[in-house]
Amino acid sequence: MTLDEDLLEILVCPKCKGELEYRPEEDDLRCHECRLRYEVEDDIPIMLIDEAEEF
Repeated sequence: MTLDEDLLEILVCPKCKGELEYRPEEDDLRCHECRLRYEVEDDIPIMLIDEAEEF
């Protein structure tokens, strides 16, 4: 499954408010500005800074 295109258009990084890259093969969203990755579980993005991982 993939995230809805309308949702992807409005999602931004919660830390810097920058653009996110959706990577369906890894099931995550990545902010290249902050170098953080946010997991997507069951088509729900986990947009908590404390749970994000550096990449």
